[in-house]
Amino acid sequence: MTTLNKLFTPKQLNVLDQVVNDSTWNLMINYGAVRAGKTFVDNFVFLLDVRHAAEIAQGQGVLHPQYILGGVSSKTIQNNVLNEIENTFGLSFHFDKHNSFEIKFPNLPGVKIVQAFTGSIAGLGAIRGMTSYGGYINEASLATEDVFDEIRKRCSPDGARVICDTNPDIPTHWLKKKYIDNPNHSKAIRSNHFRIDDNTFLSKIYIQNLKETEPAGMFYDRAIEGEWAAAEGIVYQDFNQKTMIIPRSQIPDNLTIICGVDWGYEHKGCIVVAGVDDQDRFYILEEHTAQFKEIDYWTDLAKDIQKRYGDRVPFYADSARPEHVAHFNEQGINCINAYKNRLTGVEYVAKAMKSHAFFVAKDAIDNTGINQGSNKYHWFLDEIYQYVWDDKTGEPLKVNDDVMDTIRYIIATYKRVQGIPKPMDKRKGTNSLRKLGLI
Repeated sequence: MTTLNKLFTPKQLNVLDQVVNDSTWNLMINYGAVRAGKTFVDNFVFLLDVRHAAEIAQGQGVLHPQYILGGVSSKTIQNNVLNEIENTFGLSFHFDKHNSFEIKFPNLPGVKIVQAFTGSIAGLGAIRGMTSYGGYINEASLATEDVFDEIRKRCSPDGARVICDTNPDIPTHWLKKKYIDNPNHSKAIRSNHFRIDDNTFLSKIYIQNLKETEPAGMFYDRAIEGEWAAAEGIVYQDFNQKTMIIPRSQIPDNLTIICGVDWGYEHKGCIVVAGVDDQDRFYILEEHTAQFKEIDYWTDLAKDIQKRYGDRVPFYADSARPEHVAHFNEQGINCINAYKNRLTGVEYVAKAMKSHAFFVAKDAIDNTGINQGSNKYHWFLDEIYQYVWDDKTGEPLKVNDDVMDTIRYIIATYKRVQGIPKPMDKRKGTNSLRKLGLI
């Protein structure tokens, strides 16, 4: 146990104990905060449960058992599960023509891992009719409920079980209401709630910094406390007009210039110019918002920005109008499809505000003396205080959001481009597997 204490937190050890020593459950849901240790232990949980499936099959005389690995898409399974396992443990997977692969343990039958995509009802096709000796569902809160139910039904042999992990969502989500809240008090369901403080390997200073820089409200409740929290009121609660709108004279030189583009015609179109300093602080330098303008208007505006800031300035644009993106590039404008996940993007912007890394040049959004009916009107201040949560979807309402979308494209895409994670040392993961008796 001393060796395992060096590898796992008490919370992780509790989960592993349930997986290895508790035979009374058939559904486990691990959920909670970011950086709380879920992903690391979930990698072990997946491999332990595949071995459990092999043991069941061997006891029943089944030579070729199958196991379901579920995720929103092929890409998410690869990124969230398989790549993580490869990087952590040094394992490699060999796929057949159906994108399945086999995992073998000593003296046990090999288990065929069948991938099922849970993001749409079409995911049922891969598993309909099969018998599975277990299942692992990544990002379960993003799964279609019908596919989730079908995976559970496919795991029908005695002893087969389903394990899933997820980040929290809205409190009314079906996964929480039907399973985590366990309204029928079923002894067959286990749910493990991870908070940031459960990760005892993180330094106290690091945890405190996370708590102090996490945006207020829903983001804090989900990211730090691991709660299934709803959003209320305006989206950017930490925006402070008094401290974040600054005179041009306070903006530093030598910024990296990046732009965002939200195409529009009937609704407003927008190009925002921003700068980033060497400490990842964002400065909104220009806002150009207009309605009923054709693509040539935006092309001329982008070329004018190029003249002032350089030909290779990137324009992170809404991919909903691919013909406009293509037109920009044909005109020598460095136009790139923006990262568009709304909730993640909003979180990037909110974190910048919370950590005092978001500023706006006063003259970039100053409407003094400008007719609101003209195309010269700046909309930043109008939108930021009307940008509110939709309590039905848990995302921002699609109203008064053109400038907000553009700023989201800038910050989120820049963060995604800069934030490529480094792989772990594979030797450490292999040693960890050996200490657990998995290899």
